[in-house]
Amino acid sequence: MNIDATTLDLGTQPRPGLLERLLRVFGDVRAGEAATVLLLLGNIFLILAGYYVCKTVREPLILASGGAEVKSYAAAGQALVLMLFVPLYGWFASKVDRSRLIYGVTLFFIINIELFWLGAKLGVPYLGVAFFIWVGIFNNAVIAQFWSYGNDLFSTETGERLFPLIGIGATLGSPFGSGLAERLFTMGVGAYTMLHITAVILLISMGLYWLVEKRVGSTRQQGQQGGSTAKLKGRKGGFKLLAGHRYLRLICVLLILLNLVNTTGQYVLDRYVVAEAVSRAATDAAFNKEAFLGAFYGGYLFWVNVLTVILQALLVSRIVKYLGLAGALLALPIVALGSYSTVLAGATLVVLRVAKTVENATDYSIMNTARQMLWLPTSREEKYKAKQAADTFIVRVGDLMSAGLVYVGTTVLGFHSAGFATVNIIACVLWLGVGVMLLRQYRKLAARQAVAPAAAGTG
Repeated sequence: MNIDATTLDLGTQPRPGLLERLLRVFGDVRAGEAATVLLLLGNIFLILAGYYVCKTVREPLILASGGAEVKSYAAAGQALVLMLFVPLYGWFASKVDRSRLIYGVTLFFIINIELFWLGAKLGVPYLGVAFFIWVGIFNNAVIAQFWSYGNDLFSTETGERLFPLIGIGATLGSPFGSGLAERLFTMGVGAYTMLHITAVILLISMGLYWLVEKRVGSTRQQGQQGGSTAKLKGRKGGFKLLAGHRYLRLICVLLILLNLVNTTGQYVLDRYVVAEAVSRAATDAAFNKEAFLGAFYGGYLFWVNVLTVILQALLVSRIVKYLGLAGALLALPIVALGSYSTVLAGATLVVLRVAKTVENATDYSIMNTARQMLWLPTSREEKYKAKQAADTFIVRVGDLMSAGLVYVGTTVLGFHSAGFATVNIIACVLWLGVGVMLLRQYRKLAARQAVAPAAAGTG
């Protein structure tokens, strides 16, 4: 059987300490695991906080550089740049061990941040556009790398227990980072000056990775797991790995459908909100459309964040414990089916807002944890290279497909909200089918991973 590195460090399994007993409110934490879990939870909290500082900063910069149209084009540009970034990441991953990979990539982004600050000082033109594209790559790359590391660090059984708890850090880091940036803006802090905060956060993140490596990373797990000094085997890039394995191809299809449904669904909600604003403005000359839109989305995002934290902290680990990966993986498409069925049933804005709040909170908590767990039974090379390609480029493909759907639906097919909801319902059904196929493949790979160390031990 696979043995977690923490267990190997301890040699024997002692009784759970105070930290383990406290953390069991949120997940199945066993003796000797609390410190590692808290270090990883703190790390993903910082990574998400740093990203949301950058995400909040990028909006005024891109809009000031070229407006909403340029922002739309820049989103497409992210996919093109990722086609270059993913092979470079795979090449670097083949040259170094996992510690140098993580430190090197993190340091690369820190240097980028300081170069953007310097570019602002020098008045480099169109810097906001370049920064917008960069943030989309930075976000996906550092988060994917964190979960690649977690997948590499833990066995399948241990990851299934601990990922829901570690994910709490992500759900808390997002609102913290955006709230911090908002506060700094009101204090008059310059946009590019705020980027130093993210640079410092990434330096601290490197320190947390180092502490985890000192604690458990240097121990080589049995089976396919490797220590911090073990290099990745193979020379294939992320795209080749994705194309060459049926299980990974299914993950790609799932990610595309997920993002297609989510992004198109957000467009449907936006149509409802704008229509409501136009309707009120037509009957009330004193109606403030801008204030209505700001208040709506402020409240909407607030409750999405609140519900996300509640689900991640109290529900996700229990879903995984009692229903397994199936419960976590299939929850979102089922919830999404309900959301868009309400549109076909003639839902009001209030009903759709509640439905989309539940859907997005489920996505950011339950589904996000399931997405990371899918990589637990894969090889080390797939965990780093293929996951980086899937979580960056493939995710953007789903967004681009949604943009294409919206364009064709509005300009050619004349879709109203019900038309887009119908497409989403069809996509959700396909999504459920892909999820079932993935679960079958996951169980086969997990069983094979469990048998391999046992066979090695008898050789």
